[in-house]
Amino acid sequence: MPTQTVNLYCERHQYNNRRQPSPKRMNSPRDLPAHLLRDGSAHTLGQQLAAWFGERIRLRALAPGARLPSVRACAHTHGVSPSTVVAAYDLLQAQGLVEARRQRGFFVRDPRPRPTGHTAPASTPVALQAPVDATALIRGMFQRGPAQGGPGLGTLPEPWLDGSLIERALRRAIGGAGDALRYGDPAGDPPLREALAQRLAGELGIAATPGQIVTTVGATQALDIVARTLLRPGDAVLVDDPGWAVEFARFTQLGMRLLPVPRGPQGPDLAVLEQLLQAHRPRLYATVSVLHNPTGQSLSLAAAHQVLKLADTYDLTIVEDDTYAWLAPAHAPRLAALDGLQRTVYVSGFSKILAPNWRVGYAAASPALAQRFIDTKLVMTLTSPALMERAVAWCLDQGLLRRHAERVAERLQAARPRVTRLALEAGCQYATPPQGLFGWVDTGVDADVLAARMATQGWLLAPGSLFHASAQRDSRMRINFASSQDPRFWQQFAATRRELIRVEPG
Repeated sequence: MPTQTVNLYCERHQYNNRRQPSPKRMNSPRDLPAHLLRDGSAHTLGQQLAAWFGERIRLRALAPGARLPSVRACAHTHGVSPSTVVAAYDLLQAQGLVEARRQRGFFVRDPRPRPTGHTAPASTPVALQAPVDATALIRGMFQRGPAQGGPGLGTLPEPWLDGSLIERALRRAIGGAGDALRYGDPAGDPPLREALAQRLAGELGIAATPGQIVTTVGATQALDIVARTLLRPGDAVLVDDPGWAVEFARFTQLGMRLLPVPRGPQGPDLAVLEQLLQAHRPRLYATVSVLHNPTGQSLSLAAAHQVLKLADTYDLTIVEDDTYAWLAPAHAPRLAALDGLQRTVYVSGFSKILAPNWRVGYAAASPALAQRFIDTKLVMTLTSPALMERAVAWCLDQGLLRRHAERVAERLQAARPRVTRLALEAGCQYATPPQGLFGWVDTGVDADVLAARMATQGWLLAPGSLFHASAQRDSRMRINFASSQDPRFWQQFAATRRELIRVEPG
């Protein structure tokens, strides 16, 4: 790899001339995962190490802006000499995958051109580009193979799901297979919309007729339809910070300007929210009221009231993402219930409670907005899969989904204190009180580096940098209480964390 400065070259090669660690203190390649380094390979250890890092960069497991482990830390982890690591990093830089920053280390390059325009005043906390690649965590979710587990995943573990319920529901829906021979209703399956209207009114206090509900291919598409209907390129949109990176990426790809609103345990920072409303007059605020991702917190009633007052004053539409509604207490304040769907759009779905592949979602809005959403849906997908929607309707009508959700909630309530104890014993501190499916914990070290190191052991983490609307380092990470109960994960986590503190203090 071509060095960027003579000083950088000298610093690295002076390091190589230092006394090397004793082989007794280094891991043998035999101790590493089988897919890493092999002595008998036709390629050198440096080439193998570079190829492994390169693969993780291409898969976005190491996202643009992520810092590679220091030479010393990488050598210790992979059981090789520092000169082997330097050779690997040289190859990565020659391939254009990383860049060297003087006295800071090596960082994954961002291949995307930096956006221009939309420059905001320096005093305004506005992000104009997406943060670390949002696909980093999502790609990990879809990887199959030697990975041991995913404490950073956003879904329930397979053993927690009810496969027999899904089979019965599908058999019942297929019984009326005549619907499969023609397009479904553009607004969505009528029995499902009727069942949803009853649930929203009876359990969540949201008054919506079936005509105000539009079904979608998962809650993700519902959010996309709302954005495409109400926004145009260049529009400003308010988002929670921390919040879900997929939302940030979606708005950014549509050409929107992100306005991050700091999120606390009670809800958004109301002072910052009003300041942004005054300065930018955004048209939309995408937020999570209940069991916020990633903090697990819920909006207080007082904060909900103030948010709605601001929305009325500044002519703001609020998109309330209630993806984890089935895991939340029904009495938790929903903005849509308080507002009566006047300035709010309520979005939810079933993939988080039935199965990740069960892509059925919906949006509830005012009658006029619902018709506009149907028009957008027609352009995007024509209709949504009526058979799956009919199966969900049957689960709702029979009360089977509610009973399944109650069983999941009981298991989650038992898992949460267990994982809380394991996290504290491993050296973490909770940034917010543990609630819902997610814990927002402070690791005390750079969470990006920690995630990269844990990935080599087969554990998928969700570092805090993924949840910010502008790229920034964070010592926090999101953990899934349901999928973080394995003591082996926390043992490896604690050991890796201690290594980082020892090798890279501060």
